[in-house]
Amino acid sequence: MSISSNNKVNAFFVDIQLISAAQLDAAVAIRTLFLKAETTLVEDVKYGGLVFSLSDQLVGGIYAYKNHLSIEFSNGAAFSDVNKIMEGKGKKRRHIKIVTIDDLSEKNVVYFIAQALAANAL
Repeated sequence: MSISSNNKVNAFFVDIQLISAAQLDAAVAIRTLFLKAETTLVEDVKYGGLVFSLSDQLVGGIYAYKNHLSIEFSNGAAFSDVNKIMEGKGKKRRHIKIVTIDDLSEKNVVYFIAQALAANAL
């Protein structure tokens, strides 16, 4: 599988494919949402996940677990989240659990990616 010019990114997706085809589909869809929102994002594999950076600042990332994916946002604690979709109790970081690809729309992932990019622009 080759979807990136970065071999580490491609290896990340091969590893997810070993967990489940459904997780692979969801991870590719999440990656697409990030890259559609900001075409100048730089992707790499760090901290065990696929991370996205803008101007050398970490914006967020995708992490695979046995039963779900997690979309992590570096400054998620500052995001507007009236429906309490995001999880976590750290000073800055928050995440969204993705169990099925339908969670991407149901949990309004595009909205949170937009906030992550806006927070990075400050």
